[in-house]
Amino acid sequence: MAEQSGSIAVSSGVPIRGLMPGGAIWKHISRFARRKPLGAFGAVIALILIIVAVFAPFIATHDPAATNGALVYAPPGSQLLLGGDQLGRDVFSRLVYGARVSLYAGLLSAFIGASIGMVVGVASVHFGGKTDLIVQRIIDTMMAFPPLILAITIMAALGASLNNVVIALTIAYIPSAARVLRSQALAIKEMDYILAARAIGASHGRIIFRCMIPNCLALYIVLVSVFLGTAIVAEATLSFLGIGVPPDVPSWGGMLNGAAQTYVHLAPWLGVFPGLAIAIVVFAWNLLGDALRDVLDPRLRGTW
Repeated sequence: MAEQSGSIAVSSGVPIRGLMPGGAIWKHISRFARRKPLGAFGAVIALILIIVAVFAPFIATHDPAATNGALVYAPPGSQLLLGGDQLGRDVFSRLVYGARVSLYAGLLSAFIGASIGMVVGVASVHFGGKTDLIVQRIIDTMMAFPPLILAITIMAALGASLNNVVIALTIAYIPSAARVLRSQALAIKEMDYILAARAIGASHGRIIFRCMIPNCLALYIVLVSVFLGTAIVAEATLSFLGIGVPPDVPSWGGMLNGAAQTYVHLAPWLGVFPGLAIAIVVFAWNLLGDALRDVLDPRLRGTW
């Protein structure tokens, strides 16, 4: 694989300099924040979400599962920061613990789905011929189903649990990741260093994992950031429909489900706060993904 000092080669043959600076990471972070303020905002929101999820027991003011009949439909700011729900549970504490569910489902499904899709797409291009034809027809079959419909079908077969949500979303993201990264691998396959690796008798595994996949990482990172936002929405949708995480587990989608049933006219904040949390987090992830695309895609490096 062709390399230059302080740069990473990509499929277009144009190096992206300074992606992994030695000893100057803060300088590049500050430069990213100045040039891409919206992307920096998305990164800050993502960091806040991670901090809230990790330190949820210290941030939450109440037990998210504890009920209190005296606090049923308690308005925000009275005794509870964001009010109480239909069972007298603290909405703020449930939002904090719900961040764990969203982050867990989003991170795992996005990383695993994009990783498997990348390996499948790159390997399909490398072997080519009938292998590529068969793999692409399987991907076409999976892509014939909308990702959410495919996830609902898998959840109906597996049952409601957080791990099953991750499995369903992972399977739903594999075909789109494989198709997108296959297009990148098609250009990489014809590069001189790939032809040289074949000429010296490099193994299939070495060519795929040492030569082709590293040059797909820029697009892979962008895909993961996009999948993270859609995975949070998908998890909330599955929980809202009652086929995601169990009802006793605090989740943003489950909170919306409870608010939408019979309580929205009595306590509208039950739907407002989890809805805002989902909207802000997904918006932030999308901003971060757009900024990363501008930075890592050599065709858009003029914006960087």
